[in-house]
Amino acid sequence: MQYGGVERQIFATAEEIAAEAARIISDEIASHDQLLLGLAGGSTPHATYTKLADASIDWGGVTTWMTDERWVPPADADANQAMIRSTLHTSGRIRFLAPNTRLELPEAAASRMTRAMRCLMNRRPSRAVTILGMGDDGHTASLFPGTRALTDTSVGYLANWVPRFDTWRLTASFGLLAAADVTLFLVAGEGKAEAVARIAAGEELPAGVVTAGERVVWLLDEGAASLL
Repeated sequence: MQYGGVERQIFATAEEIAAEAARIISDEIASHDQLLLGLAGGSTPHATYTKLADASIDWGGVTTWMTDERWVPPADADANQAMIRSTLHTSGRIRFLAPNTRLELPEAAASRMTRAMRCLMNRRPSRAVTILGMGDDGHTASLFPGTRALTDTSVGYLANWVPRFDTWRLTASFGLLAAADVTLFLVAGEGKAEAVARIAAGEELPAGVVTAGERVVWLLDEGAASLL
């Protein structure tokens, strides 16, 4: 189903979502000399990365980057980049950009990541594709309901205080996410169904505000789509 640049595809299982996401990304990489690929944390993206790691892909023209990160050391078990590095085996074969959470302040890490992303975008890659997930409250990346980052109009990376978790998060802004040609939302589980339905009804939860130059594709399992 397609609604004005937003597509929704429904699959039986999260595993099928991961397979379709991996297929789309593999096709995008094969079709473009230079591709900027935004990566999210989470279990369904993890399954997608596992499939991509096992696929025959020429990563030479691909630069990957993290859409958000927790304010923990890079090797911490909770770090999104730790999962990405271990799953996609980025060392030595895939260009990978993540915020430096070893810095003293989250604002400094966000500022440095902003400069790095703007440098990448100024090189004008032929294609930009971004993978995102969604929480049961409708957040995406680390753009949580009620947080200050939701009102930021910049194209960059932000340090966002999240009272719900009493911690800092680093996240791409809406403006930076909008720079993608194609955005894939990977959403699985009945716990996400209410937020999916609210977004489909037009409510402006953070995930529903994300735009892309060409299309936003929601890959949903039957549980997540159960209230549509």
